Amino acid sequence: MTRRRFIADTWTASTASLTGDQAIHLARILRAQPGQIYDIVSNGFLHRAEIINVSEDQVDFALQEELSSDAALPLHLLLAVFKFDHMEWAIEKATELGIARITPILARRTEKHLAQSAPKRAERWRRIALEASKQSRRTTIPEIPDPTHLKPALQQEATTPTRILLSETEQATTLIAALQSAAKAAASEPATHNTAIAIGPEGGWTPEEMALFTQHQWQPVTLGPRILRAETAAIAAIAIASTHLA
Repeated sequence: MTRRRFIADTWTASTASLTGDQAIHLARILRAQPGQIYDIVSNGFLHRAEIINVSEDQVDFALQEELSSDAALPLHLLLAVFKFDHMEWAIEKATELGIARITPILARRTEKHLAQSAPKRAERWRRIALEASKQSRRTTIPEIPDPTHLKPALQQEATTPTRILLSETEQATTLIAALQSAAKAAASEPATHNTAIAIGPEGGWTPEEMALFTQHQWQPVTLGPRILRAETAAIAAIAIASTHLA
């Protein structure tokens, strides 16, 4: 039988604790007792752990052996902010697919009211990623920084080996071809080959933003002849990339 898995809220080298909603669920709903064994993700590592103390708002564990687990995909998604319900779905599914990082981008064509509200949504997006990580039994939670504008985001990615832009105007180079080319180049590089993929807002990137991508040497690619919604493009791109990066 598969043991239940939780992601620790606090930890030391030998212990871990659940607090807040997680502790309430474990203590009140699952009626946890000292001596019970669960799988606990602590500081990014998966452990078999034994409950040593239960209270109404905290459950403490003694960490036992470290268990094998899958690492996150070395993939960073730069996702232009779009309708929040659709964006939340994209974040949830991207997390389930194993992505390492999602950066919300305030693009020129992001609707004004969405851009203004996005910073207040960041914490909700992180909670969605946490819940999706637990549901999909991940040992890592994707990092979701506060929303940022495109220029500083591209500057931060300057050293990422593979930088890919999903572009509606690109007709020749496919995402698969770009990833295969990057994989060949990475074969001679011993370092972990990280990849960044950028997906624009409804209406696409402006000419000025496209020029920024060109300036920072991002490779434009196509997912095919159809025009996809941003959330569909995000999940399709991650699924394709996972076959090359996993």
